[in-house]
Amino acid sequence: MDETDRPRLHPATIAAHAGGATDLATAGVVPAVHVATTFGRDEEYRKMQGDNMYLRYHNENTRIAEQVLSKLEGARETLLFPSGMAATAALFRALETGTRVLVQSQIYWGTTQWIRKFCERRGIGLEEVEASDPAALEAACKEHRPALVWVETPSNPWLRITDVARAAEICHGVGALLVVDSTAASPVLSQPLSLGADIVMHSATKGINGHSDVLAGALSTNDPQDQIWQEIVEDRGSAGAVLGPFEAWLLTRGMRTLPLRIREMSRNAQALAEFLADHPQVEQVFYPGLPDHPGHEVAARQMAEGFGCLLSLVVRGGVEAALNVAGRLQLFHRATSLGGVESLVEHRHTIEPHTGIPEGLLRLSVGIEDAGDLIADLGQALGQ
Repeated sequence: MDETDRPRLHPATIAAHAGGATDLATAGVVPAVHVATTFGRDEEYRKMQGDNMYLRYHNENTRIAEQVLSKLEGARETLLFPSGMAATAALFRALETGTRVLVQSQIYWGTTQWIRKFCERRGIGLEEVEASDPAALEAACKEHRPALVWVETPSNPWLRITDVARAAEICHGVGALLVVDSTAASPVLSQPLSLGADIVMHSATKGINGHSDVLAGALSTNDPQDQIWQEIVEDRGSAGAVLGPFEAWLLTRGMRTLPLRIREMSRNAQALAEFLADHPQVEQVFYPGLPDHPGHEVAARQMAEGFGCLLSLVVRGGVEAALNVAGRLQLFHRATSLGGVESLVEHRHTIEPHTGIPEGLLRLSVGIEDAGDLIADLGQALGQ
């Protein structure tokens, strides 16, 4: 049967079978780890196995993980990097000096901080706009005519939702590429390429891996012949910014349970958000699954099977009260990251004190524990 004649498989099936990857040498039902740094050639000095030449350019385990992620993302091509920021850097390094870019305001601070410094060094014009407001995005695109627009949805830690289809229409109308950081959604909940985005970025460290033991980043596209994409491919190979074999193997293993994990985490986060929304010690809850969230309608339209694991709450009483709540939590690890099977709590103002984050804001990454246990823990910490 030709590949095009096969029925389209659902994400759970693609993930569980690692996209069809096996160990051909031993008939193992999981791929092996290939750690060779260099690869042999035949008597006529031709490559003996595909494009394998030197580990800096590529490796078998990374190819397998890329193929699985491409199938989950609905992409024609995916590139893996040693971190999400490495993937972001590779994309921006592909831009020419003098280019103008538009970046969503109040997104993950690490992204904003790096982009600001890079654009200043490279002479790239940078404008920041609240992209979850289509009117503001359209006005900024018409005024600045950017070559690239970067949005993050759901955003971290504000959980703002950008209408990807509308953003793509606006960006393409001025000749700009739309890049979507979809880390908080994962390919299970949202597929921005199908909505018109040109490139999707993931910090695969987060939900895609899901076990807090791999650092990785990914870029995916449906137009691998695009000039910027070709620049990224060349840059990754020459700079050696490829994911290592063992990390790629771990990432593939993590993706095999991705749909199950994301669905459970989303259900838990929804239950926690509803509990917190009615709690007297909580001023505000940011979660797109709540009907009163400004982006709820858009999120419901472009996110399938849930609204993700990330939510933020503002504790009454400011910084001291928020830190006391975080300190009393017993099931939530006090740590930075998101998307793992274990629940985490983070006091964002401590990490980024000069970015307008409310002093009482706690960001939760909700794991796969029992929702009732997590609610009870939050209740005792808040003083229910």
